[in-house]
Amino acid sequence: MSNSSYFIETDLEAYLIYIASVRNLSSNTVESYKRDLLKLVKYLQELGITSYSETTESVCSSWIGNLFAANNNPKSIQRHLSSAKGFFKFLLKNQIIESSPFDLISGPKAAKHLPDVLSPEDVEVLMNFKPSNNLEIRDLAIIELMYSSGLRVSETSAVNLNDFEEDMQFLRVLGKGSKTRLVPIGRFAKQAIQNWLIERQKIHIISDALFVNLKGGRITTRSIQLRLKRLALKQGLPPVYPHMLRHSFATHMLESGGDLRTIQELLGHSSLSTTQIYTKLDYQHLVKIYDEAHPKAKKI
Repeated sequence: MSNSSYFIETDLEAYLIYIASVRNLSSNTVESYKRDLLKLVKYLQELGITSYSETTESVCSSWIGNLFAANNNPKSIQRHLSSAKGFFKFLLKNQIIESSPFDLISGPKAAKHLPDVLSPEDVEVLMNFKPSNNLEIRDLAIIELMYSSGLRVSETSAVNLNDFEEDMQFLRVLGKGSKTRLVPIGRFAKQAIQNWLIERQKIHIISDALFVNLKGGRITTRSIQLRLKRLALKQGLPPVYPHMLRHSFATHMLESGGDLRTIQELLGHSSLSTTQIYTKLDYQHLVKIYDEAHPKAKKI
């Protein structure tokens, strides 16, 4: 190994030790940083650069261009760039360089994919069936609750019998980051849950979970996913996944005049910016209505 190569790779090893031991990043994250930064090191070495202080903004931009030419998608390029910026901040902090050439470098913007939502009519079709057995009674209660209260599939699986309050008007939900929120329950969901509780008493229960399988254990998120998909197909709909019910809940609330802050609280989002994606969906809904209803918008 040449001296210049040793110099560059030694700094990289020091950084990886730092993020693992001081910043306590997971081993998977450290490995991801390592893969990205080894590509950068290799690129610098191919250019004959012997120290990070020789790395210019032009070199950084050309590296980003090189990643793009290698058919990396925008999201992947942004991750590489984030890895490089973190590394060069470390070099700056340790006075290995005087300034970071990556400070003003930006990568391509990743396309924002709007979540899939069901129309109110599709939701009606999904739930418009007469349960033929106790599992379908349970499934209907699950679907009604997820759509009524905007629950994640993991939150739905985790609901216990003692999580209800005010005569089942509200539900205490343990969300991401172990944060608890109180959500209202609609009357259709409440009725569906009460119907399921009657059936639940007929099963030998080994769990305090609201939703259990035939063996009495808590239903898994995977089982909810499969049951929902199967039911949607049975109802003549394309495959429906649990998060689509949550997205549909938020979108339909917004379309009906719900304010963003309230929807943020109901969904358990820590940041309003996460909830704001539904304003784009609502905007698309308004455009569709305009195109269908406004005489000047109709194509001739």
